[in-house]
Amino acid sequence: MGLKTVEQYKESLRDGRVVYYKGERVEDVTTHRELSVCVDTMALDYEMSESPQYRDLAVVYDEGLDQEISRYYHLPKDGNDLLRQFDLIVASTRLGDGFIPLAHDIGADALNAISITANMMGNKEYIERIENYRTYLKQNDLAVVSAVTDVKGDRLLRPSDPRQAHSDYYVHVVDQNSKGIIVRGAKVHISGAAYSNELFVIPCRAMTEADKGYAVAFAIPTNTPGLKQVCRPFHSRITPLEFPNSRPIRVHSDSLVIFNDVFVPWERVFLCGEWKFAATMVYHFALMHRRTACAYRIPMTEQLLGVAQAIAEYNGVAKAPHVQEKITDILIYLQTLRSMSYSACLDYVTYGGIPVPNPVTTNIAKYHFADQYHSIVKIIQDLAGGLLVTAPTYKDYQLPELHEDISKYLGAHAGMPTEQRLRMFDLIRRLTGADRETIALHGEGSLQAQRMTIYAEARKVLAECKKMVEEQAGIE
Repeated sequence: MGLKTVEQYKESLRDGRVVYYKGERVEDVTTHRELSVCVDTMALDYEMSESPQYRDLAVVYDEGLDQEISRYYHLPKDGNDLLRQFDLIVASTRLGDGFIPLAHDIGADALNAISITANMMGNKEYIERIENYRTYLKQNDLAVVSAVTDVKGDRLLRPSDPRQAHSDYYVHVVDQNSKGIIVRGAKVHISGAAYSNELFVIPCRAMTEADKGYAVAFAIPTNTPGLKQVCRPFHSRITPLEFPNSRPIRVHSDSLVIFNDVFVPWERVFLCGEWKFAATMVYHFALMHRRTACAYRIPMTEQLLGVAQAIAEYNGVAKAPHVQEKITDILIYLQTLRSMSYSACLDYVTYGGIPVPNPVTTNIAKYHFADQYHSIVKIIQDLAGGLLVTAPTYKDYQLPELHEDISKYLGAHAGMPTEQRLRMFDLIRRLTGADRETIALHGEGSLQAQRMTIYAEARKVLAECKKMVEEQAGIE
């Protein structure tokens, strides 16, 4: 079939999938008042492949298939390939006003992590299965997302611990036969799942031998019998209290994905009981996923820098030295993230025969973004002032008896229309809400997860530095 159009992608979602939103079953995600906004956001990936502006970045020619495919499903060969994929994520997130489209990007992270794991295992059957599945994705240009985080239950207990309230907090195999496996459990925080074609399902942690039934990885269509999704609410429209804006809203929803005895055929199973390799798979997914995170957070950070500079000018304080210091802090934050992310791609390492971004640099870049995010938001809130949360609404501004007074008294910098200032307050509130703060902290793994990886991957550097100073101290 080759590359999909936007309309072909949307048509592919009308497949009887079981999705719930705000307590109601959704018959068609493409026409639902709110979820259709998410569909349009994911569809940006398909728009880019058709656009003369982005086509060279979004599409690559596959010699084996003799057709053009999404760059995301192209297996990287070197640092330049990693960088082109990185640039594609940055470009698509800019197009999505700070929202990564999700049609191919994070699914490709799981795809490559599974390939690396199969290669490291030396399991020819798994290698063949994941390569066949990669070809299937290439040929059909499917939207695939990654279901990784299990609901976990008591976090201090392992998946198989009998002290857990039940055995289904982690997705696991409950039965198998000559045709495939049957799985049960639930995954949570799964972005874009309700409007994707397929789901990758992989473990979220290391396993012990007792947990081997939970060491399972596979891919299934999102309309597979027994699969249910419950989407979290989100803001899909400009509210009547905000200034109207003709620019399309971009947003995603996250799903609780429930597996009620779901059948998976063997050809789509990539791990089943090999508990020692659960950590290998999740490690490599996390590495690729944090590279993706660093990429899409560059446009998000550009937004933060933009609103900081704009509101400082609108408030008339942009030339104040202490304000310029604050703007400089955001510039350093952005450029550090950008530079480290590019460096990680060019200073790549090879795992399982596949180039991956430098793991230390990638995790430091991701940690930098997440650890400092709240400080950057604090700067923006400081520059905006209290009117950010106390200013009258658009409805007030529209009233004939209030319009002139609001325009007069809420003006600031000479020559700057009051409406521009109020519109910028609207945007700042949308960009700095509590949901974004939480996602910045926990998305792609907690701060501690990055610190653990940085330390583990830096053992060679630690040993080399220790040896150096011992020699300088005359210690043999």
